[in-house]
Amino acid sequence: MSQDQIIPFKGDFIAGRWVRSEKSDEEWTVQSPANLKDTVIHMASRFDHVEQAVQSARKAYLPWAHMGLEKRKQYMMRLKEMFASKGSELAEILSRETGKPLWETKTEVAALGSKIDITLNHSIKQITEEEIKDALPGISGFTRHKPRGVMAVVGPFNFPAHLPNGHIIPALVSGNTVVFKPSDKTPVAGQWMAECYEKAEFPEGVFNMIQGRVEVGKRLVNHDQVDGVLFTGSYEVGLKIKQDTMTHHWKVLALEMGGKNASVIWKDAEIKKAVYESLIGSFMTAGQRCSCTSRIILHRDIRDQFVEQFYAAAKKLKIGHWRDEVFMGPLIDQASVEKFIRYQEIAKREGAESLMRGKALDLDHNGYYVTPSINLVKEFDPKSVYQKSEIFGPNVAIFTVDTIEEALEINNSSGFGLVMSIFTKEKALFDKALIEAKVGVLNWNRTTNGASSKLPFGGMNKSGNDRPSGNLAIQYCTVPVASLEDHTPYSPANQPPGLNFENKE
Repeated sequence: MSQDQIIPFKGDFIAGRWVRSEKSDEEWTVQSPANLKDTVIHMASRFDHVEQAVQSARKAYLPWAHMGLEKRKQYMMRLKEMFASKGSELAEILSRETGKPLWETKTEVAALGSKIDITLNHSIKQITEEEIKDALPGISGFTRHKPRGVMAVVGPFNFPAHLPNGHIIPALVSGNTVVFKPSDKTPVAGQWMAECYEKAEFPEGVFNMIQGRVEVGKRLVNHDQVDGVLFTGSYEVGLKIKQDTMTHHWKVLALEMGGKNASVIWKDAEIKKAVYESLIGSFMTAGQRCSCTSRIILHRDIRDQFVEQFYAAAKKLKIGHWRDEVFMGPLIDQASVEKFIRYQEIAKREGAESLMRGKALDLDHNGYYVTPSINLVKEFDPKSVYQKSEIFGPNVAIFTVDTIEEALEINNSSGFGLVMSIFTKEKALFDKALIEAKVGVLNWNRTTNGASSKLPFGGMNKSGNDRPSGNLAIQYCTVPVASLEDHTPYSPANQPPGLNFENKE
């Protein structure tokens, strides 16, 4: 694919067909954040396609649910083949749309097929039939799981294929149908995914994809024929979804809403490893990960040693276009650059010392490039705007503490609660953090970034709503059904006192 080739817009994928209207309700153009001269695609959307897609998914639901797991598995394996055969194409699409280096988008592509394997070989065990002997005296009990219905999946821009795929695969495997709305910043990734479902010849309406911006997303999540909303994105948008659907009591909401993650580095930590893991955590994907490390909490005894090494390494990070051998690409858009710069000023006003100033970069390719930024926080302030806000850029604040209690107080102060890492040889410190850190993921001697689909992934407080994804995604895609099953004949011996019941033939 040529870098400057404009990708044809195919429309929305509804009921197994591409649907595009001559008239549109909104139009926009996507330019690569890595090179503003690279126009990726010209987009358009129709609001009434939401209704068409939901009705398509509703019509396909019962046949797909009754098809049975073994037949659904066959479709999933065909989909895995499509993901693999078109993977190199997707890696370039992802790099053009997000600006992420090609080495990084290749890892995202690899995760798509892995999610299918993990769901079929690992996650599915959570919803297998379970028999309980003598659930009541002489009566067997069973727990089974059934699909919920039509699931709306709303995707983010930072991992536009991998993160929605983490919702879509368990939803389909367990018998639901899906309407997927990609981020309007990365629509080609969604179009590519729909092409894979088309080539895998899924039944009409099982998977639908509609493009659009805010209004399309709002209409989708608020549709009364949608049974669940699976969302990854900002706290503000997730909160709006929850508010808008407050009276939709039948809908399950799985909301993954970002973080303000901390790495606690203790005095006995292996400094070199802690520095390396913190660089990965803070600056990979230009800090545009919900699990990125935005706070580093250092024990006073190793503060100077860590800061010196971390600063020296951060200055050497290569930033540039995704086709080059670089570690970090651009931010996603101009608004993100402005927010990143604005928070440098907020940090300064609130008394933080700028060790490495974040600024916009003027490179050969005109894009939304910025330098990493490091701020030394002189005093912890739970009311600080800078210290508790998710910036979603390559910025990290460094704190200094003397006790683990201080470190945990800082970690718990932001209102978010996704990931915390602790670097120490003392298991007692990890065990204390396991109970007291308000997070859904606690890593030991490893960065906050990255997650395994074989484990749950979700947060507390503003980071989620107690619907962890990853391995547990299949749980929010299903309804547990309890059954008491009595196949014995009627017996008058079991009749309670005061009941005169005669079985008259």
